[in-house]
Amino acid sequence: MNLHNHKFIKDELKNIISGTGEAEQGNLIQAALRYFRGSKETSGKFEEGKPFSKFEETKNLELYIQQRNCWFNEIDEALYIAEGAEQKVFLLPSGKEVIKLNDSIFYTSWADYFISLLLHNFFFPSTAYQLIGFHKKADVLYAVVKQPFILPIVILVCSPLGK
Repeated sequence: MNLHNHKFIKDELKNIISGTGEAEQGNLIQAALRYFRGSKETSGKFEEGKPFSKFEETKNLELYIQQRNCWFNEIDEALYIAEGAEQKVFLLPSGKEVIKLNDSIFYTSWADYFISLLLHNFFFPSTAYQLIGFHKKADVLYAVVKQPFILPIVILVCSPLGK
């Protein structure tokens, strides 16, 4: 990698993390991230060095969602295909996209989750996430992201080393 490319990537990553960059699928992701940064500064908690707890951050995010009507309640449980520890996956009727529900359980903050989406979109544009709203079920808040559904072309079977 030449020096120019290295600087470009470094600058792009800095812009994404600082909230000044724009990822192609980053509209709602960037907007929510900017809201968090602004609300932390205006609340005084950020300046006192006391960060929001995840609970406070979730309540604050719910206010943002309500104010901007970002609720996504069109989850068809019949389209459920899988889930892991992090997200529940639903195949859309077209068969070309999935929606994923993620409660940010593996992130210390919602802001960290949004940054991870932006970074994913930067490094993997062909499988970019689009934040399409939020869903609440059983008092758990989920981000709802849409992503292209990629069928595996080849299934790789790994054998133990040395055989």
